[in-house]
Amino acid sequence: MIEPLKHVYNEPFIQHLAEKLAQASTVFDADHFQQLVFQEDWEQLELKGRMRRVTESMHACLPEDYEKAIDVLRQTAPHFTGLSALVFPDYVETYGVDHWDISIKALEFFTPFSTAEFAVRPFLIRDQEKMLAQMLVWSQDQNEHIRRLASEGCRPRLPWGLSVPALKKDPSVTLPILENLKSDSAKYVQKSVANHLNDISAIQPDLMKQMVKSWYGTNEHTNWIVKHASRTLLKKGDPDIMALFGYGDDPSIQVTDLKVTQDPVRIGEKLTFHFILQADKPLKLRVEYAIDYVKARGTRNQKVFKITEFETGSALYREFVRSQSFQNMTTRKHYEGIHTLTIIINGIPKASVDFEVTAAAHEKTRH
Repeated sequence: MIEPLKHVYNEPFIQHLAEKLAQASTVFDADHFQQLVFQEDWEQLELKGRMRRVTESMHACLPEDYEKAIDVLRQTAPHFTGLSALVFPDYVETYGVDHWDISIKALEFFTPFSTAEFAVRPFLIRDQEKMLAQMLVWSQDQNEHIRRLASEGCRPRLPWGLSVPALKKDPSVTLPILENLKSDSAKYVQKSVANHLNDISAIQPDLMKQMVKSWYGTNEHTNWIVKHASRTLLKKGDPDIMALFGYGDDPSIQVTDLKVTQDPVRIGEKLTFHFILQADKPLKLRVEYAIDYVKARGTRNQKVFKITEFETGSALYREFVRSQSFQNMTTRKHYEGIHTLTIIINGIPKASVDFEVTAAAHEKTRH
């Protein structure tokens, strides 16, 4: 079983943090800090709740002067990495907006040990123009972690991040930052730029398409960014994006013999299906399938899954066999009813078949 993320903030971590903070500050009371952290509701707190509890408990035990407190945290932070080290930028997020210059330097220092992408959001809300100017400077930093922060921190739809409505209303204000990073050699930065552009594609797809069209073909790093950024529009079969990558429709493309091996399929089982893909000339092909899932109220929602993409050197005849799980997960609950499986080639639906999903075996037995 996967360990819940909140357990990165566990007793050994808190003890280690208290020890390092006490070494950096003679006024820091390690015992009182731990008492403040481990209150009666600790076990019920989730990841962000635990992180904020640690932040607030540090604040209660650190020097009252913000600059002195940050100095203690700067001495302590290098002993921690990863998710647990988010407490250091979180301190800046919570207490540092009124101390701009000190906080900016602190975020630069803390982000290589974890990430300050969430901590910059209140600064964007306080003064977007000033913060974006700072992030533009960061986009040219020698440190890839700081360059990545420049892109990730101002994403219009940053997961887990504080919403910045102005960035959703006009995402074009971040484009100068992305321009500086479009050929970055660090994969860590490339992924952020791609995710940033993917965010924009959900808000202003025409703006995003304008950007990627002007970028594509200029650099191998840029090409990777553009392809990854276009993943949502590719799944939607957007004609402009399909054309950009050379995925066109052609009369010779045929999907035949589409069959599901079991119908009905029970919740908890796998659906296996096969089909034959044919073409009589060299083509660039993107092969996907979609399932129209029945939802709780009887409506249907389509989800697209990529199988592969490749170029044919000549005529093509290839059989595909794939399986799709109908096991309930935290991210998807399955419901009984008629579902539809569709094979999609280069964004164009080519063949479909209906199949029934029924209750899990143990539920049928119970009834």
